[in-house]
Amino acid sequence: MPSRSKSGPEPRPNSPSRFAYKADRLKPLRAFCQTTRLGSVSRAAEALYLSQPAITLQLQALERELGHKLFERSGRRLVPTRAGELLYELARPLVDGIDGLPAAFRNQLRGMDAGELNIAANSSTILYLLPPIVERFRQRHGDVRLSLHNTVSADGTDLLRSDAVDLVVGSMQDVPADLVYEPLHRFKQHLVMPPGHPLADKPDLELADIGQYGLILPPKRQITWRLVDLVFQQNRVPYHVALEVGGWEVIKQYVAMGMGISILSSICLTEADRGRIVTRPLERHFPPRSYGVIMRKGRLPSPQARAFMDLIQPDLFVRRDYYDSGHSER
Repeated sequence: MPSRSKSGPEPRPNSPSRFAYKADRLKPLRAFCQTTRLGSVSRAAEALYLSQPAITLQLQALERELGHKLFERSGRRLVPTRAGELLYELARPLVDGIDGLPAAFRNQLRGMDAGELNIAANSSTILYLLPPIVERFRQRHGDVRLSLHNTVSADGTDLLRSDAVDLVVGSMQDVPADLVYEPLHRFKQHLVMPPGHPLADKPDLELADIGQYGLILPPKRQITWRLVDLVFQQNRVPYHVALEVGGWEVIKQYVAMGMGISILSSICLTEADRGRIVTRPLERHFPPRSYGVIMRKGRLPSPQARAFMDLIQPDLFVRRDYYDSGHSER
């Protein structure tokens, strides 16, 4: 009778492998998906209410088990390797399906007249675009708890990736590979100034004319500031920002007081602005600004989210495969 090896029997080639970290397949895959979405171990740990070492151990166990490096560093952000991208495509629907099972079950059990809906949007979207849509939604689905999160676009997509919100309504220039952006409205850009300003009646308004006067703009991290800077830089026209301040109503008030001029989307102009500020279209120099819905690619919207999107535009994510790449403003 042959002697038995002290190391024990070798595993069969086709036998299912086991994760080394606590023999739990879901935990490492969930940690991997969150790290891929958020680009950071620390942010993944916050989203999962775990410590950073716990996330690191789970990712290391996953890499050992699969025999491939799953992440590499790009600046301050962790990005998936080719093997990591493949695993993400396989693991994401599994993790999302398991994590979303309780909510999906409750939604099916209770029907549309229950549950909650979380939407991220910037201040201009909440103030100017969403009120009639929110009003109709509340009339039809009064038992759904609706929460609007006032954020800039970048923070809104982070909330979307971490499942803190169901969708984002706003503007987007470059669409990441894991998101889908469906533009719904386009608004022209306008120069706004106080009555009697030298540019109010100037024919053939040029960028150089605008650059002579101090601009009042939102903070740099917002899309409007980056768009204005891009147009002036591309045309090699100097300009200067006299004041940075958040909120379009505040900006319009400061313009009316003669503190400077500004460039804003027509979505921000209302009847109340007539007489206190003067506007001039800038379509010859600035492209129109789009506003739309941002979703995670491959993630089925909840019944509440579908009902809200149908009020914006029926069959919004049925007209094309939402697994495809989203639109880009560039």
